Amino acid sequence: MIWLSNELVFPPLDLATEDGVLALGGDLSVSRLILAYKNGIFPWFNEGEPIVWYAPWERMVLFPDKIKVSKSMKQVLRKKNFVITENKAFEEVIFNCKYIDRQDQYGTWITDDMQKAYLKLHEVGFAKSIEVWQFDTNLNQNILVGGLYGVDLGNGVFCGESMFSNVSNMSKIAFIHLATECNYKLIDCQVYNKHLASLGAYEISRDLFLKYLR
Repeated sequence: MIWLSNELVFPPLDLATEDGVLALGGDLSVSRLILAYKNGIFPWFNEGEPIVWYAPWERMVLFPDKIKVSKSMKQVLRKKNFVITENKAFEEVIFNCKYIDRQDQYGTWITDDMQKAYLKLHEVGFAKSIEVWQFDTNLNQNILVGGLYGVDLGNGVFCGESMFSNVSNMSKIAFIHLATECNYKLIDCQVYNKHLASLGAYEISRDLFLKYLR
């Protein structure tokens, strides 16, 4: 297994393991994260583990014009009992993504260091959030009920990191907004996920994905 040094460089992608692991170690600096995403690499690890860098042989992606919106979701969208914003509550979105309970998942891959790193990415304009709000009559104000965040490479590609819903369907609303209103050519979903597959995402080869990146 390749361990990274302080030098801002990654090994060739064809050295990745069958599971897509490319390298270990390094850091989560803004410069390294941007270099990683621009070359089809992303970090994914648990608290207490070394940083693990992935470059899967198959990449889950969504072409926005291929998004599938079910009849039931179209009804939810027509009701418009929500407000969608962009980059208005990035810190709240990543906090919710970190701590929300997920079925069949113990813990979170959004470690404290990851959280800090993506906040820095957001501060320099490379990380973006979509927020969904609903009006709370008790508080007499809109509250955050769903959202997503990821990395905007500035070339028409958005690399999705995580989503959350505190109210049914709210993460789907954020994802549909991302696909239909944000003018991206490609949304990177990283690895296969049944939920995203139901919305129209599918796997392509890493080589093809890199062509879209470049």
